[in-house]
Amino acid sequence: MGLLSTIFGNTRKPEGFFGRMMVNGMNGGGHARMAQWGLSHITISEDARVLDVGCGGGANIARLLQRVPQGRVLGIDYSPVSVAKSRQVNARAIAAGRCEVGEGSAAELPYGDGEFDLVTAFETVYFWPGIEDCFRGVRRVLKEGGRFLIVNEDDGLTGNNAKWEKIIDGMHTYTPDELRTHLGAAGFSDIAVHLDDRHHWLCVIVTK
Repeated sequence: MGLLSTIFGNTRKPEGFFGRMMVNGMNGGGHARMAQWGLSHITISEDARVLDVGCGGGANIARLLQRVPQGRVLGIDYSPVSVAKSRQVNARAIAAGRCEVGEGSAAELPYGDGEFDLVTAFETVYFWPGIEDCFRGVRRVLKEGGRFLIVNEDDGLTGNNAKWEKIIDGMHTYTPDELRTHLGAAGFSDIAVHLDDRHHWLCVIVTK
């Protein structure tokens, strides 16, 4: 269990050798298909200003940049390994002034009120401390009418929760009803849930 915890613990905060392996893995395979599935449920204005919270290896920033050719995408992650990889993947967009990636936490978003048309969180809310306070922070930085997109690989309904939560310290796999409850407590009321029954993927779209 020790080695498993070391390897999979890097899904929470990638560090060192295994962390670099993890962020490379996050950028491909099933993660890519799941992210594309989640994004298929939302329409984004070409000039939107977007924030990706917990940006991991930066592949989703790149996808979002394609969707907003006249807009701007910012990424934030509390792992220096993730930030470095995201900056590498999106180096051209950063040089062009269309992208910015920095260190930071979902618990303390370093942005002003109403800055973003869209905030995204791909496979990261599992690890957010004080989830309702984090959701309030997301709501604060969204414009009126802005949307919050959550995409999770596990919908919390598979029965696998306990296994992964035992291996990965600090992880909680949320069910759709749990997310509705926490989002409602944070002040959101317009909440749409999409499920992929085959893969047990979960997509939640919330409008401010």
